[in-house]
Amino acid sequence: MKNYLRSAPVTVVFMVLCIGAWLATAVQGRTLATPYYESSLAQDWTLWGPDAAAHPAMVLTAGFMHLDAGHVLVNMVMLLFVGREVERALGSALYAAAYLISVVGSSAAVLWMDFDTPTVGASGALFALMGLLIGVYRSRGLDLRAPIVLVVANVIYSFVAENVSVWGHLGGLLTGLLLAPFLFRKRTWLRWLGIWIIGVIAAVAAALRAGLWG
Repeated sequence: MKNYLRSAPVTVVFMVLCIGAWLATAVQGRTLATPYYESSLAQDWTLWGPDAAAHPAMVLTAGFMHLDAGHVLVNMVMLLFVGREVERALGSALYAAAYLISVVGSSAAVLWMDFDTPTVGASGALFALMGLLIGVYRSRGLDLRAPIVLVVANVIYSFVAENVSVWGHLGGLLTGLLLAPFLFRKRTWLRWLGIWIIGVIAAVAAALRAGLWG
């Protein structure tokens, strides 16, 4: 665990935030079965189009909230393995920025394509990380089939599974793929330029659909 913390500290922080938020809902709702539906915190952190203008922070907070133990467990296992590889490749600061932008990009897609559906979960950002994992493999000269299969399998799952935010997943994946051409450049300034460009696009897209500017 110490080695993991040293090599992927930001991933650990994101995991702690997600697990901590879910535990807070369990305490508040006094149940481990379906704490989301019994917690005002969970409702406040949920992305829901009609409330987005009044509570714009939900564009980000939704990425750290989960429905139940199974939901948070599956996402944290994926973050544990994929997040570490991407963070080690990008460095913690760049990785943190990319992750948060991916949450916003995922939320923007939900607002535009599924405005009236309440949405929570880290999976939008995880889809972005899976897209970035392809870039990690490419930068290391590794066989790309494994990360590509991972992405394709999860996209297929998004369309066949129930209670899954297809647009949240696709929005996150698109954000990751848009970031990838910048984040694996040798020049640091090009990497951060990509962060700013894609970050602004994601934020503006979310703000426009949320109605923050009328």
